[in-house]
Amino acid sequence: MGRFIFRRILGLIPTMFLIITLSFFLIRLAPGGPFSSEKKVTPEVMQNLLKKYHMDEPLFKQYLRYMGDVLRGELGPSFKNKDYSVNELIAVSLPNSLILGVTSLALALLFGIAVGVVSALNQNSAADYTAMSAAVIGISVPLFVVGPVFMLVFAMKLLWLPASGWITGRAGLKTLIMPAVTLAFPYFAYIARLSRASILEILRSDYIRTARAKGLKQSAVIWRHVLKGALLPVVSYLGPAFAGIVTGSVVVEQIFLVPGLGNFFVKSALNRDYTLIMGTVIVYSFILIVMNLIVDIIYGLLDPRISYK
Repeated sequence: MGRFIFRRILGLIPTMFLIITLSFFLIRLAPGGPFSSEKKVTPEVMQNLLKKYHMDEPLFKQYLRYMGDVLRGELGPSFKNKDYSVNELIAVSLPNSLILGVTSLALALLFGIAVGVVSALNQNSAADYTAMSAAVIGISVPLFVVGPVFMLVFAMKLLWLPASGWITGRAGLKTLIMPAVTLAFPYFAYIARLSRASILEILRSDYIRTARAKGLKQSAVIWRHVLKGALLPVVSYLGPAFAGIVTGSVVVEQIFLVPGLGNFFVKSALNRDYTLIMGTVIVYSFILIVMNLIVDIIYGLLDPRISYK
């Protein structure tokens, strides 16, 4: 296992190198630029702007300069947020996105598995149909619809929760509830369906029939035997789910005014802020790769049939 983890960590280097390289050239080749939306300036002023950010140099030289900065941990200055570097903007906003993402994934995992277990143990019952109907709604309805509906009901009609803000404000943790539930909703639906299907398959296995024939209680069969095998598809889903839930928080952060990384991701794309776009791409890519590595490790711990050599 140790050698496998070491090899995977080494594999991060060429993967990240390829992502950074492709992103750098694709962004530079796209129409427009960081100064396209600026008011009309003289050619001399524009030339000075390009020189300040080394954009007057050949493209390959810009690439080598940027790679050197990345290797030193420097992601460069933001073109639009002129008083801040990309490192500073990410350091301020990423923790907020991670708090929202981890909370949402924990809710989705907890309630998704619970609903999947209940549905599988009560197959074709009213509870099963109700739970799977909720899951279908969660998969089908987009976040930009779910969020405003929650806001209308719980903030404006019932006045239970604040409509927007963040945990650092006066409302405190209450501001986390609606964004976290909104973001968790589609992932809860996927996990519930995955859990139900996997548990139904495991329940029909020979070793489960043997466990029941030995006189084990239903609770012992479920907790000791069924869940361990049934969670494998869910664990496989968690890697891309975590990355998706962090990157997918862009919409939710915009709706509930959460000061997360998604806000900068949207603005940097609209403003052609090259360095900030690259910084967010690097962060999101790194999260996805690391989470996939963690999932592979957990997968091997859950399933003894898997051996990493």
